[in-house]
Amino acid sequence: MISSQFIMSLLSNKTITSLTFLLTGIPGLETVHTWISIPFCFLYAIAISGNSMILFIIITSRSLHEPMFYLLSMLSATDMCLSLSTLPTTLGVLCLNIQEIGWNACLSQMFFIHSLTVMESSVLLAMAFDRYIAICNPLRYANILTPTRIIQIGLMIVGRGILFMIPLLLLLKRLSFCRDNILSHSYCYHPDMIKCSCSSIRVNSIYGLLGVLSTFGLDAPLIGVSYVLIIHSVLSIASPEERYKAFSTCISHIIVVAIFYIPLIGLSVVHRWGKKAPPFVHTMMSDAFLLLPPVLNPIIYGVKTKQIRKAIIKVFLKKGY
Repeated sequence: MISSQFIMSLLSNKTITSLTFLLTGIPGLETVHTWISIPFCFLYAIAISGNSMILFIIITSRSLHEPMFYLLSMLSATDMCLSLSTLPTTLGVLCLNIQEIGWNACLSQMFFIHSLTVMESSVLLAMAFDRYIAICNPLRYANILTPTRIIQIGLMIVGRGILFMIPLLLLLKRLSFCRDNILSHSYCYHPDMIKCSCSSIRVNSIYGLLGVLSTFGLDAPLIGVSYVLIIHSVLSIASPEERYKAFSTCISHIIVVAIFYIPLIGLSVVHRWGKKAPPFVHTMMSDAFLLLPPVLNPIIYGVKTKQIRKAIIKVFLKKGY
């Protein structure tokens, strides 16, 4: 009862809801923001259209109604939602110089950005598990990854992202803000927001670190372990052709994992130890982390996955292009 009253008091805090934050574009390049917005518009268009195409192809092609492609559709949906969550403020800052954002809007955007990145990491882990079962235990693949099991995995992925964010939101709402609330990105990012607080952020920082370790810090090693087992299994195959065929089914996923985790690690390093780095380095690293996966993932799977490529060509031929 006390905890529910505490949560309600946090959510109904009228003082904090009147707060506003100022978003930042690319520091030092404010005079050319309009020109910079052109490639950003192009990248967002690729991300949204590419992931929409992957989703459409998987939904409409019965031959793609398999566990691997169901998981790919989850990845595309997550990437598309992630792009849509940052698009309004990023293009608003770069194109229209709209920098002000209210507390509730900022909190909502932060919730979607962080929960969706956790979901993406979870999807990549589930895809690694899918490849492990397909290569190391192919005879039981259909029995293990049933449609019901895939739905359960999807629900766990969404639940994990949301549960990770709830304490983060409550901890953020208890803070007091009395400085110039200027953020260093064109969207609301948790480490950025807590730096604006004039109260102790120790608990927030500790939970943020524990959250990162229990999500990305757990998923990455598990993905690595799955590929060690896959490589061990593939190397035991006598035929070189069969080895190549087995490895080829994993190439797309390996590239996608690298595209997701390399910018994430770079961004974490810059935030923790790159305080002397120029401000635009922080901005470019965070933009790369949030934009590169949604842009490149549909291209990689469209080019590298034969079934997706054939389905896309089939759709365009039907439309007479």
